[in-house]
Amino acid sequence: MADVFDKEQRSFVMKRVKSAKNRSTELRLIEFFKANAVKGWRRNYKLFGKPDFAFPRAKLAVFVDGCFWHGHDCRNTRPKDNADYWNEKRSRNMRRDREVTAVLQSKGWRVMRIWECALSAKNIGALKASDFA
Repeated sequence: MADVFDKEQRSFVMKRVKSAKNRSTELRLIEFFKANAVKGWRRNYKLFGKPDFAFPRAKLAVFVDGCFWHGHDCRNTRPKDNADYWNEKRSRNMRRDREVTAVLQSKGWRVMRIWECALSAKNIGALKASDFA
C-alpha cells in the first residue's frame, strides 16, 4: 500500500511521534526481579545514559536494549526501504551505547546490557538473580 504522505510530510509526522520507551521489556524484567527476590533496583535513577534500572548500592546500571534499535541481529530485521538511514541510525545508537558504558565504567559502575530477545518467555530462564547483586 502506498503511503498517503510524501517524504517531507511523513518525516514531519514521524518526528512528532513520542517514544513509549521499552515499557513492555522493562515490565518483564520487573516481573523477573520480583519472582527472584532481586532487591535494590531503581527506575528513573539520575545517572548518565539514563539506565532502565540502577542498583545504586551495587553500582550496577542495567540497560534493556531493543534488538532492532541497538544492532542485535537476532531476528534479522533490516528494512530495505531507506536502508542507509536505518543503518546509520543503528550505528549512532551503538556508538552512544559504547560511550555511555565507558563513562559509567570510568565512574566505577558496572554496566549490564540485556537484549530485548533475552526477555522472551523461552530465554528469560537464562538470566540469574545473582547477576544483579
